[in-house]
Amino acid sequence: MKIIVTGGAGFIGSHIVDACLRAGHDIEIIDNLSTGSSENIPRDITVHRIDIRDVLAVAEIFKTFQPDAVCHQAAQLSVSRSVREPLLDADINCLGLLSVLDAAVATDCKRMVFASSGGVLYGDVTEPALETAPANPLSPYGITKWAGEKYLNFFAREHGLTSVALRYSNVFGPRQNPHGEAGVVAIFCKQFLNGHAAHINGDGKYVRDYVYGPDVAAANLAAIELSKASFASEKVVSLNIGTGIGTDVNELEEKLRTQIGLLRECAGERKILPGPEHGPERVGDLRSNLLDASLASNVLGWKPTHSLDEGLEATSHWFFEKK
Repeated sequence: MKIIVTGGAGFIGSHIVDACLRAGHDIEIIDNLSTGSSENIPRDITVHRIDIRDVLAVAEIFKTFQPDAVCHQAAQLSVSRSVREPLLDADINCLGLLSVLDAAVATDCKRMVFASSGGVLYGDVTEPALETAPANPLSPYGITKWAGEKYLNFFAREHGLTSVALRYSNVFGPRQNPHGEAGVVAIFCKQFLNGHAAHINGDGKYVRDYVYGPDVAAANLAAIELSKASFASEKVVSLNIGTGIGTDVNELEEKLRTQIGLLRECAGERKILPGPEHGPERVGDLRSNLLDASLASNVLGWKPTHSLDEGLEATSHWFFEKK
């Protein structure tokens, strides 16, 4: 298949590119490299360095490449920035999506896979949420993801575009950006490798469902390759992508501090890493968010193949080698 991956030089997008290449697909990337990096992708892959809001440029890329599928990962990802700048957030996440959808239907693209978010759609949940749980997005970022799924439904009805919306839990892994506000695993890794204490907001008892980046990439590949016969009459399916296992931030910090400490010790660095520093709570943080991904197992045949400890070990090693 010929596949366009938007945001393909980013953290999750680059793992999707890797998975698609291993499966023998032909890939082109659209990425303005505002947060992604060319270091994340093979040199022989075509990368169109443009903004997804550039409607004419996006349309020309689709017209030339004639993709069978598009995997849309490009987005404004910061929840707090969406609160500060909701117009920018909607511009990128809604108008950018529409730019890609218009180009897809104009070139008879058969499949759209969309990066949605269970973390922002369901709100506080103490038990793993099903896809049937009421959507309750509280931030502009969450609202754009919910709106994005509604746009998929519209394009399915009007144009017959089959789409899969993957509602990610908290994704972590190699290549994650440690300098933003999201991605607590990457942030802690960077702090520990610099010999600093991890900074934890509030009491650290915030529970999250952590899923490994390459496992998320495998879910995207399965969604791209899903047969058209698997879709119901509405031609759109929304699926949770997570583990259903909750881990609080305090436990996560301890696991990573131990892992990075061992790596530092093996490298001859004897300084013991300090324990966490707790700061004030961050306004708007959910106390608990977990996803039930049993529907993804039924529809895609997907399950996460890495435990949290396995993923943290691989991620720690990657950051240690890159320091």
